[in-house]
Amino acid sequence: MLIKQLSVFLENRNGSMYEALEILGKNDIDIIALSLADTKDYGILRMIVSDPDKGRAVLREQGLTASLTEVIAVRVAHATGSLCKVMKMLTDDEVNVEYMYAFANGEDASAVMKIDDPVKAQEVLAKNRIKIWTAEEAYQLNRMK
Repeated sequence: MLIKQLSVFLENRNGSMYEALEILGKNDIDIIALSLADTKDYGILRMIVSDPDKGRAVLREQGLTASLTEVIAVRVAHATGSLCKVMKMLTDDEVNVEYMYAFANGEDASAVMKIDDPVKAQEVLAKNRIKIWTAEEAYQLNRMK
């Protein structure tokens, strides 16, 4: 159950993130979750959006560098230690998390993870009864109807 993450390469300058977000908004693409990692000269905006293929296309049409990456989004209880337990499961089975970002969603919390071995990660999570968001669920999470 991999989902597509939209990643955008941005110059580290005033307004670059706004420009990317404006393009998505004008094209009716909702942002479900996001993370921004930066250096002195550039940033990588990583997002789960309502329509990742369309998001990549409209950003590229406007001259931005955008790509899609397969990630796993897990659902855990919004309680102290829940994410730690998931990380322990993955660590014990030697599954490496390359990067992650998380957000709370009412009673639940979600963590988006880039995994070095997604097939093995899915097996470990399933074995331990950890819910993995489907693409359909992830792209609609928190979306106003």
